[in-house]
Amino acid sequence: MYVPEIIQVKENFEVLKQNGILENWELPYENLLTRRSAAIFFFTPADPSKLDAIFGELDKYDNFSCRENSEKKLSQLEHCVTFSKEEKESNLKTIALAN
Repeated sequence: MYVPEIIQVKENFEVLKQNGILENWELPYENLLTRRSAAIFFFTPADPSKLDAIFGELDKYDNFSCRENSEKKLSQLEHCVTFSKEEKESNLKTIALAN
């Protein structure tokens, strides 16, 4: 499906991969998506020290949020990225409780 706001993020992930910042990324069920806020991207950094560069690049998108992909249900990659306001709030609460 052609969704410009999802294509922007996909292109961003691909540039990060080409620049050696990401080892791999994926977007399961892409053909079902109609908006970025419903998308769940997954990635594994080329090195853990690259996370700040990845976050800096993706933070330009509304409601960017990232967490560890501990469930490994939709993907085996290490991190989960969403652009949903609800998911961002949930992740912030989880971080606050952990601290």
